[in-house]
Amino acid sequence: MPSDDSVLDAVVLETGPDPSFAVIWLHGLGADGHDFEGVVREMDLPETPIRFVFPHAPVMRVSVNGGAPMRAWYDVAKPDISRHPDIAGMGRSVAQVGRLVDREISQGIPRERIVLAGFSQGGVIALLSAFSRGLPLGGVLALSTYLPLSPEVALSDSPAPLLMIHGTEDPVVPFRLGKESFERVVALGGAGERRWIDYRMGHSVCLPEIGEIASWLGKIMEEG
Repeated sequence: MPSDDSVLDAVVLETGPDPSFAVIWLHGLGADGHDFEGVVREMDLPETPIRFVFPHAPVMRVSVNGGAPMRAWYDVAKPDISRHPDIAGMGRSVAQVGRLVDREISQGIPRERIVLAGFSQGGVIALLSAFSRGLPLGGVLALSTYLPLSPEVALSDSPAPLLMIHGTEDPVVPFRLGKESFERVVALGGAGERRWIDYRMGHSVCLPEIGEIASWLGKIMEEG
């Protein structure tokens, strides 16, 4: 595992020279930073150059999978993912994402032009990075994901726009859990736009969803 102050290795894809926006996109359990690399080529994006950063999660043993080592943002103890969350592991990953954000800022991209995106486990970390710290980010994209149910998870509003997308037939992250997590963020109040979309699909990403994501990113860039 990386040291506490190291920056995660990542796949970096820039849509043009001198990008003025950045999207840090976190993969799901058992995948790696290449998982959503191809999605960029499927999106109809604005001409304004964007830097996409796809970090690789650390390799760790995951309890629910028999202790098998795999890339994960935190451990999962039981199939009921909302209970007994690995708060310490989530906190470490939130800190690692914070260092990725700081690196983009050091390269000249303002915090308000940085979007955090994540699928499944990666979406948990994207949500916590923004809404447990109240960070003024450019946006949060949360796909097929949730917020853990724990008194240790205190939420704080962020002005970042939020787009959550979920499959109505998701067998991994139950639809109800995703929708309730979205409602928890909405209940915080705040000025950021909160948008929910669902599709008749499982724990996956579909082509119409990719179009919605591209449109949402384009709107953020226009306003940013």
